[in-house]
Order: sequence, then structure tokens, then C-alpha cells
Amino acid sequence: MVRRTKEDAEATRGKLLDAAQQVFYTKGVAGASLLDIAQAANLTRGAIYWHFQNKSDLFHAMLQRVTFPFEQALHLSEEACAREGNAAEAIVASVRFVLHTVSTDATARQVLDIALHKTECVGEMFAIRERRMQGALKFTCQMERMLHLAALQQQVSLSIPVSSAAHALHAVFCGVLHAWLLHLEPPFDLEEEGVRAISLYLQALGLCADK
Repeated sequence: MVRRTKEDAEATRGKLLDAAQQVFYTKGVAGASLLDIAQAANLTRGAIYWHFQNKSDLFHAMLQRVTFPFEQALHLSEEACAREGNAAEAIVASVRFVLHTVSTDATARQVLDIALHKTECVGEMFAIRERRMQGALKFTCQMERMLHLAALQQQVSLSIPVSSAAHALHAVFCGVLHAWLLHLEPPFDLEEEGVRAISLYLQALGLCADK
């Protein structure tokens, strides 16, 4: 009975997240109400508050379903390259994984489109801005460690501080992703162009990402 109840709760949570994704995509996050989401899921607002504190919390959970696998992949890449691999190669492989997923998974693309183009970080949603900043900081810190390791492995002295290099890498990655998501019919291959951009950037730093 306990297991059944837990499974039911998870199913309800997933249903709410699916409904939130569709409503946010159609109406925008600011224009969507919790009642809209509850009705789309054929549930009550009480069901939402059972699982989530507010709209910001619901939005974050929806985003985490997509971004958590990316975070895990990056973390595993960092651990692996510290033990045995080429850190620059691991950076490219991590970027490739993210861009391939976004370009081939309709859910991932839609959720990131919502996050980047359909969200106003004001009022109750201001917390999303804080979480974005935390996410960007986490990403750049990981990139900083991996760039530092790559420079040590390849015995290269970077021409700019490693922290600056990490922030610039983040900007290159986000720039390609933003440009691709802007179009209903993407004008270029996200994975191919994104990997090329990151590889060229690493080359400019004096790092080789080839096996």
C-alpha cells in the first residue's frame, strides 16, 4: 500500500510537470496561472501545492528534469578526466552530449526554450534568476577546474586567467544555444556548430581536444 501511494504521488507529480511545460510554452511563464496548470493536468490547485511551494518551485522542478542529466554528465566527465583522460577532450564531449540531447529531444528543446525565451524573472519568479545565476556559477567553476587541468595535462600556459577563460567558454556555449533556439526551423546543426565553436575556442587558448 505504501509503495502504491508513493507511485501514485510520483505519477501525479509527473503529470503536473508535463502540464506545466505545455502551459508555460503556450502562455509564457508570466501568463500562466497555477489554475491553468491544474486544469491542464485535470487536477486541483491543491494537488500542485501538495508537491510544490509555488509557481517558481514548479518551474524549477520542470527545468531540473531536463538539466539534471546534463549536470550529472559534466560531473562524471570531470571525475573521469581527472583520473585518466584528456580534460579538453572531456569538455568537448560534455558539450556534445548536451547539444545532441537538445537537438534531438523535443522535450529538452521545449523546456530550454521556455527557460530562455518565455520567462520573466520578476515578482514571484525572481527566484528563477537567482537559480540561473547559481547554475551559471556552478558551470563556470567546473569549466575552470577542467581548463586548469587541461592546461596542466598539455603543459600549456593560458594567455588569460583560467577564470576568464571559463566565463568566455560559458558565453560561447550559451551564444550558440540561444541562436539555435530562437528559430522555429533551426538554420544550422546545433551539435556540429556548437562543438566546432567550443573546439575553436579551446584551440585559441592553446589547448588540443583531439584524442
